[in-house]
Amino acid sequence: MLKYKGKKDHVHGDDTCLGVLIVNLGTPDAPTIRAIRKFLAEFLWDPRVVEMPRVLWWLILHTAVLQLRPRKKVESYVKIWTEEGSPLLVIGKKQESALQTALQESCAGRVKVVLAMRYGQPSIASALQILQENNARRILIFPMYPQYSASTAASTFDALAKQFEQLRWIPEIRMINCYGAEPEYIRACAERISSHWEQHPRSQRLLFSFHGLPKRSLLQGDPYHCECHQTARLIAEQLGLNDEDWLLTFQSRFGMTEWLQPYTDKTLKKLPSEGIESVDVFCPGFSADCIETLEEIDMQNHEIFLRSGGKSFNYIPALNDTHAHIQALTRIISRHIQGWPECTQSPKVPEERETVRQRALQLGAKQ
Repeated sequence: MLKYKGKKDHVHGDDTCLGVLIVNLGTPDAPTIRAIRKFLAEFLWDPRVVEMPRVLWWLILHTAVLQLRPRKKVESYVKIWTEEGSPLLVIGKKQESALQTALQESCAGRVKVVLAMRYGQPSIASALQILQENNARRILIFPMYPQYSASTAASTFDALAKQFEQLRWIPEIRMINCYGAEPEYIRACAERISSHWEQHPRSQRLLFSFHGLPKRSLLQGDPYHCECHQTARLIAEQLGLNDEDWLLTFQSRFGMTEWLQPYTDKTLKKLPSEGIESVDVFCPGFSADCIETLEEIDMQNHEIFLRSGGKSFNYIPALNDTHAHIQALTRIISRHIQGWPECTQSPKVPEERETVRQRALQLGAKQ
């Protein structure tokens, strides 16, 4: 595993920049059993993701899960893979580029936006190395999960902390824990749904499907469940919906334990028997389309609904790299970096940096 080396020596007068590290969950390198197994081994071994005694979980993971699950998932990845690669990574790179342009225009000093994946590539270590090479002395960490959970945002912090452990001179850091209730994000979601309704007949129900978590996460104090409900309620209010116009569910459960309910698949299976023959599905917990939205929702759950008697199922794509989403993220980031020099001061010209260096040399600095 690549380790973040950081700066070996401090160079006086260096031109610094502000770093923005956007982090998403991750994806296999290829739609193959081997690549999926490697990805799942890293993902599922994270103690924030599976909270079980390590020895017991190691036995289950290596004797059962990693032997069976990659074979089950390979067909799903093949279905969504594009010529450019994994949708999550392709969209993530577009978000990185768009945010780089938007933030550089709004900040006085240099800004460097870098994409990382919590699991897989590009790794957090490699992203930090890029920021180090650009001399980022201040870094905003932005996990791209609108709602906070220990298994996502906290896991991202854990990974960063491990990289910073080996450094003598760590950068100044700030971190956005969640943003699912930010007005800009809510408006972007509502605009995405409204735009869909302008082009397609509105269905009988709007279903908000969020990634699930084990129920014990709620009982142990994780705010994720509450924040999902808050996000959905705020989007519905922005759209002017009544309570009976929408519902909230949780998808992607794994294992035998109870997860947050109601479950997306079971809800879609039941709706036709209640007279609901058309649904629109939107996933406000995903900042980019991925296997959970493209295959699990728009293929698996789509089929479940139609097989159960439904007539019309419409998946509304994630915000991805749309202009409204990039604008919303830019405004959220801009608030969190207020007060940092790159936001309020013009960058030092070479002559000023040389003056700083010479002053340091006179005081005994090596370089």
